[in-house]
Amino acid sequence: MPRPPTQEPRPPPTAIPTADASDAPLTPSKSQRKRDAHALQTLGIQLVALSAAQLARLDLPETLHEAVLAAQRMRSHGARTRQLQYIGKVMRQLEPGVLSRVRAALTARQADGQGLEPDHGGGHVASSSSQRNR
Repeated sequence: MPRPPTQEPRPPPTAIPTADASDAPLTPSKSQRKRDAHALQTLGIQLVALSAAQLARLDLPETLHEAVLAAQRMRSHGARTRQLQYIGKVMRQLEPGVLSRVRAALTARQADGQGLEPDHGGGHVASSSSQRNR
């Protein structure tokens, strides 16, 4: 003989709430947060490539400035990579106004043709005479 149910039957499911315009804005997806973090880390790489004089002109917050200077002093690949990740973390904590000012200064510097690193003439270009001797 079957046992009688000991639990009360479940009520029917309610309608799933949908997001309205009046609701709070949705948080960005994990993929979007990762893309943003990588973009800030790339911006940090550009900051590390600048000279000390160029960094001083940017008027960076003290924690970011110190982190960039520390990364410039590092020669170990692993330590430098960790420091660049730390720079990205510091930049994620900055106010949007400061971050947009840094971006604007770096893009203006690139648009002026100044580039990120000075050209020391170390590049090699094959001359036509070296090609003829082969």
